[in-house]
Amino acid sequence: GNEGKWGAACESPTGVAGPAALTRSLVFSTTFPILQLVSKKCLKSMMIRSMWPCVTIDLIIIYFNRHFNDRRMGSDIDGDLIGAEYKGYIFRITGGNDKQGFTMKQGILVNGRVRILMRGRVTTYRPRRDGERKRKSVRGCICGPDLAAISLKILQKGEKEIEGLTDSPRPRRLGPKRANNIRKAFMLKKKYDVRKYVVKRELKKGDKTFYKSPKIQRLITEKRLRRKRVDKRTKIENWKASKDAHGAYEKLLSKYLKEKKAAYKKDHAPAKAAAPAKVAAPVKAAAPAKAAAPAKAAAPAKAAPVKAAAPAKAAAPAKKAGKK
Repeated sequence: GNEGKWGAACESPTGVAGPAALTRSLVFSTTFPILQLVSKKCLKSMMIRSMWPCVTIDLIIIYFNRHFNDRRMGSDIDGDLIGAEYKGYIFRITGGNDKQGFTMKQGILVNGRVRILMRGRVTTYRPRRDGERKRKSVRGCICGPDLAAISLKILQKGEKEIEGLTDSPRPRRLGPKRANNIRKAFMLKKKYDVRKYVVKRELKKGDKTFYKSPKIQRLITEKRLRRKRVDKRTKIENWKASKDAHGAYEKLLSKYLKEKKAAYKKDHAPAKAAAPAKVAAPVKAAAPAKAAAPAKAAAPAKAAPVKAAAPAKAAAPAKKAGKK
């Protein structure tokens, strides 16, 4: 039948048995393709999860090469090690899980499963409370025979196509959303309008056709620049108003404190005691009065000569009334 079983040897795709070069392989009929699409529930056999850009497909591999052993996550693998049909391919190990489903974690240099005390939000652990720590089982980052799945990323395409993976074009369903990422994807300059290059999806409802596109993030438009200028001007005006209000408040507060201090001094100043009356100085005795000098004889008064009276002038003749 077509049921796979573990065995010490297997038939290679070329028809030549190679038990020395293969470990823990599966025996299938030669009519099966080397790589076959399966669901994630069928993880009983060895599996490789291969990722082409924006595509992830689970693949069954009929034989597992021993060169995967002791390889770490992030190391590159030649496609020739997996099979001749992968000649020219270069894969990179990005992860995997063992038979019990424990995923590989980068940085744990162990070829097996360990229990790590985890804290904070890291891979394979999400704390439910702040500061919570928990010991959890994880698979080390070194590949070994206990792995049931290995995740590979295609770095370089080889000569042949991989059926269901690289043989048919797969358009990107969801394009970039950020403005700079759109420019990078289509190699656009800043002067070009990125809204014309956004990836749209076609939706049909009855006879009508709609196109749905994401909202472009970090898109700089004239409206955005105008709002930015308004916000900046408003911020400066608010800062000036706040500064003026603070200055006015400081002046008012200073005036209030001065008045309060003066009123306090006036109410709580101690009353001054009355000064003692000064003793009057002793009155000195009056000096003896000197004898009055003898009065001199008055000089005889001189008689002033009397001037003769001037003769009286004659009266002016009276003027006749009226004009001549």
